[in-house]
Amino acid sequence: MTALADETRELLLSRITDVADYPKPGVMFKDITPLLADPQAFAALTDALVEIATGCGATKIVGLEARGFILAAPVAVRAGIGFVPVRKAGKLPGATLAQSYELEYGTAEIEIHAEALAAEDRVLVIDDVLATGGTAEASLELIRRAGAQVAGLAVLMELSFLPGRARLEPALAGAPLDALIVV
Repeated sequence: MTALADETRELLLSRITDVADYPKPGVMFKDITPLLADPQAFAALTDALVEIATGCGATKIVGLEARGFILAAPVAVRAGIGFVPVRKAGKLPGATLAQSYELEYGTAEIEIHAEALAAEDRVLVIDDVLATGGTAEASLELIRRAGAQVAGLAVLMELSFLPGRARLEPALAGAPLDALIVV
């Protein structure tokens, strides 16, 4: 886990709001849109993620649809490295690689452009929240199938009461998992 200054952690936490019963009853949704609307908080988050990207030697950043795009793209720009989106199936034009994964009820599929990554790439995956880890696990598989190396996974927030970290441990194969905030 990345060392984040207490002041930065408090700033980020203060801009994340809880929305009860969204998207369904019994769920406490962590809304990051107030954080994104605050330029100081968004810049602090971007800086922390850039530090992770440079620290792990990433040459590409993968952002997971959809909020992962918002976090990952400015990190790639600031770090001076490429950004590659991982999208829901059917959203990318041209040749893609697809990976299915299990959901609580059923399956889903994500895709990446087939030529987006090369063998010399070290890829950092960025997303907003780590919950059960299904999408992140599928993205790690896609990166390896594309021939690239996994440099790590970084998330704004990890929900520690869900099994995401344990699920991802084998898929990370020793690459770091950095959560800026753990709740």
